[in-house]
Amino acid sequence: MSDRDEFGAFLVGFVVGGLTGAVVALLFAPQSGEETRALIKDKSIELRDKAQMTAEEAYARAEQLAADARTRAEELTKEARTRATELASEVRERGKGALDAVRSKAGRKSDGSEAAAG
Repeated sequence: MSDRDEFGAFLVGFVVGGLTGAVVALLFAPQSGEETRALIKDKSIELRDKAQMTAEEAYARAEQLAADARTRAEELTKEARTRATELASEVRERGKGALDAVRSKAGRKSDGSEAAAG
Protein backbone atom coordinates (compact mmCIF):
# COMPACT_ATOMS: atom_id res chain seq x y z
CA MET A 1 0.00 0.00 0.00
CA SER A 2 2.89 2.35 0.75
CA ASP A 3 4.25 1.95 -2.80
CA ARG A 4 0.88 2.96 -4.20
CA ASP A 5 0.78 6.03 -1.95
CA GLU A 6 4.28 7.03 -3.02
CA PHE A 7 3.42 6.54 -6.69
CA GLY A 8 0.21 8.53 -6.25
CA ALA A 9 2.14 11.37 -4.62
CA PHE A 10 4.70 11.26 -7.42
CA LEU A 11 1.97 11.32 -10.05
CA VAL A 12 0.21 14.29 -8.43
CA GLY A 13 3.52 16.15 -8.18
CA PHE A 14 4.29 15.37 -11.78
CA VAL A 15 0.92 16.65 -12.99
CA VAL A 16 1.08 19.80 -10.85
CA GLY A 17 4.63 20.48 -12.01
CA GLY A 18 3.63 20.01 -15.63
CA LEU A 19 0.69 22.38 -15.25
CA THR A 20 2.84 24.97 -13.53
CA GLY A 21 5.43 24.73 -16.28
CA ALA A 22 2.75 25.07 -18.95
CA VAL A 23 1.25 28.16 -17.30
CA VAL A 24 4.66 29.79 -16.89
CA ALA A 25 5.53 29.01 -20.51
CA LEU A 26 2.26 30.52 -21.68
CA LEU A 27 2.68 33.65 -19.62
CA PHE A 28 6.22 34.29 -20.80
CA ALA A 29 5.66 33.25 -24.42
CA PRO A 30 6.10 35.99 -27.03
CA GLN A 31 2.42 36.06 -28.02
CA SER A 32 -0.31 38.61 -27.81
CA GLY A 33 -2.64 38.56 -24.83
CA GLU A 34 -5.51 37.37 -27.00
CA GLU A 35 -3.52 34.42 -28.35
CA THR A 36 -2.34 33.54 -24.86
CA ARG A 37 -5.89 33.62 -23.48
CA ALA A 38 -7.10 31.40 -26.32
CA LEU A 39 -4.25 28.98 -25.68
CA ILE A 40 -4.99 28.95 -21.94
CA LYS A 41 -8.64 28.27 -22.69
CA ASP A 42 -7.77 25.38 -25.02
CA LYS A 43 -5.33 23.90 -22.52
CA SER A 44 -7.82 24.22 -19.67
CA ILE A 45 -10.47 22.39 -21.72
CA GLU A 46 -7.94 19.70 -22.55
CA LEU A 47 -6.92 19.43 -18.89
CA ARG A 48 -10.57 19.23 -17.79
CA ASP A 49 -11.20 16.39 -20.25
CA LYS A 50 -8.12 14.51 -19.05
CA ALA A 51 -9.13 15.00 -15.42
CA GLN A 52 -12.64 13.76 -16.15
CA MET A 53 -11.28 10.70 -17.94
CA THR A 54 -8.90 9.96 -15.08
CA ALA A 55 -11.69 10.35 -12.54
CA GLU A 56 -13.92 7.98 -14.51
CA GLU A 57 -11.11 5.42 -14.69
CA ALA A 58 -10.50 5.73 -10.97
CA TYR A 59 -14.23 5.32 -10.29
CA ALA A 60 -14.41 2.23 -12.49
CA ARG A 61 -11.36 0.76 -10.76
CA ALA A 62 -12.85 1.48 -7.34
CA GLU A 63 -16.09 -0.23 -8.37
CA GLN A 64 -14.13 -3.27 -9.56
CA LEU A 65 -12.15 -3.41 -6.33
CA ALA A 66 -15.36 -3.15 -4.30
CA ALA A 67 -16.93 -5.97 -6.32
CA ASP A 68 -13.82 -8.10 -5.78
CA ALA A 69 -13.90 -7.36 -2.06
CA ARG A 70 -17.61 -8.28 -1.90
CA THR A 71 -16.94 -11.56 -3.70
CA ARG A 72 -14.05 -12.39 -1.39
CA ALA A 73 -16.14 -11.54 1.68
CA GLU A 74 -18.91 -13.82 0.46
CA GLU A 75 -16.40 -16.63 -0.09
CA LEU A 76 -14.96 -16.16 3.38
CA THR A 77 -18.45 -16.09 4.90
CA LYS A 78 -19.36 -19.32 3.14
CA GLU A 79 -16.11 -20.92 4.26
CA ALA A 80 -16.68 -19.78 7.86
CA ARG A 81 -20.22 -21.19 7.87
CA THR A 82 -19.00 -24.51 6.53
CA ARG A 83 -16.26 -24.67 9.16
CA ALA A 84 -18.72 -23.70 11.92
CA THR A 85 -21.08 -26.49 10.83
CA GLU A 86 -18.20 -28.96 10.83
CA LEU A 87 -17.11 -27.84 14.31
CA ALA A 88 -20.67 -28.05 15.63
CA SER A 89 -20.99 -31.63 14.31
CA GLU A 90 -17.65 -32.53 15.83
CA VAL A 91 -18.65 -31.07 19.21
CA ARG A 92 -21.99 -32.92 19.06
CA GLU A 93 -20.23 -36.21 18.35
CA ARG A 94 -17.74 -35.67 21.17
CA GLY A 95 -20.59 -34.71 23.49
CA LYS A 96 -22.50 -37.88 22.57
CA GLY A 97 -19.38 -39.92 23.18
CA ALA A 98 -18.83 -38.31 26.57
CA LEU A 99 -22.50 -38.71 27.50
CA ASP A 100 -22.47 -42.38 26.48
CA ALA A 101 -19.32 -42.91 28.53
CA VAL A 102 -20.92 -41.29 31.59
CA ARG A 103 -24.11 -43.31 31.13
CA SER A 104 -22.12 -46.48 30.69
CA LYS A 105 -20.14 -45.78 33.87
CA ALA A 106 -23.29 -44.92 35.76
CA GLY A 107 -24.98 -48.09 34.50
CA ARG A 108 -22.05 -50.24 35.59
CA LYS A 109 -22.00 -48.66 39.04
CA SER A 110 -25.71 -49.22 39.55
CA ASP A 111 -25.39 -52.83 38.33
CA GLY A 112 -22.47 -53.42 40.63
CA SER A 113 -24.17 -51.92 43.67
CA GLU A 114 -27.34 -53.96 43.07
CA ALA A 115 -25.32 -57.14 42.76
CA ALA A 116 -23.41 -56.34 45.94
CA ALA A 117 -26.63 -55.51 47.82
CA GLY A 118 -28.45 -58.65 46.56
